[in-house]
Amino acid sequence: MDAFSTLAEFRSFMADLPEADLLAKSAATERNSLLTKPAGALGDLENLAIWYASWTGNGRPSLEAPQVVIFAGNHGVAAAGVSAFPPEVTQQMVYNFQAGGAAINQLCKAFGAKMDVIALDLERPTQDFTKAPAMSEDELLSALQTGWRAVDPAADLFVAGEMGIGNTTPAAAIAAALYGGGAQAWVGRGSGVDDAGFALKRSVVDAGLARHEAILEDPLAVLQTLGGREIAAMSGAIAAARAHRIPVLLDGFICAAAASVLHELNPNALDHTQAGHLSAEGAHAKLLGHLGKKPLLSLGLRLGEGSGGALAIGVVKGAVACLSGMATFAEAGVSDT
Repeated sequence: MDAFSTLAEFRSFMADLPEADLLAKSAATERNSLLTKPAGALGDLENLAIWYASWTGNGRPSLEAPQVVIFAGNHGVAAAGVSAFPPEVTQQMVYNFQAGGAAINQLCKAFGAKMDVIALDLERPTQDFTKAPAMSEDELLSALQTGWRAVDPAADLFVAGEMGIGNTTPAAAIAAALYGGGAQAWVGRGSGVDDAGFALKRSVVDAGLARHEAILEDPLAVLQTLGGREIAAMSGAIAAARAHRIPVLLDGFICAAAASVLHELNPNALDHTQAGHLSAEGAHAKLLGHLGKKPLLSLGLRLGEGSGGALAIGVVKGAVACLSGMATFAEAGVSDT
């Protein structure tokens, strides 16, 4: 599917999504039942491999071309002091990604993932959402399209990462708008703000929710008014992966916020995704609960960059290798009784 040209077309796509391949799922389930192991001995890896097979359309799949895309954006609300780091660090880290010096570069190398970095108008931050919508409709559309077009149709697993100083604030605002509870339920310390910064983040999120209260019933309006370009781009990329039937590993809290917009547009929108990890950002577990996702890893990560999702590529590779590479009882000449 080509990228949509209007928000109405995007809504239409989200209302009628491609489904998993049930024949491939059945074939993978049957093969898994014949492998040289006690039933269920590989635990969650078994269901993970069957899920992967169902979205790649192959009952005996391989995983050879994972893609990681890092979307970078700047936020007007960061000027309020909601982050422990200044906004110029966003661009500096983009340079670091491009030079191969960040954690995500090393993880992509370790698991054979193609990595792309896309900066979205870093010289032009979004509006401060306590004063105006973060983005216009045209800006939202452009960011969604950028994310959509970033997905390589030849990829067989996709991870969306992000870089944007202050972006745990819009992520918390999105979660609060969609699921209630106000800032108190969703705001964490992000990059490590002190007590004063933590209190400020809460006040900023509550101010944004109050300002835009009248339009927060619509998930895309939530994304437009409270989000950011890199968050919208992640939403677009996750949707594009669904169009191509590419399985997705979600990263941390900010990626989950981007995914939650899709989930609220269609409760089946994230069937092609797994939560790569549980981050140390306090509200991430709660957000995954709303999405119905069990994380593959829980290592206390809070870096962003797609790092947790990239690390989980190894788990999926292991699951797929066992499903497709193990011998069946018949092949191995091993009695299964």
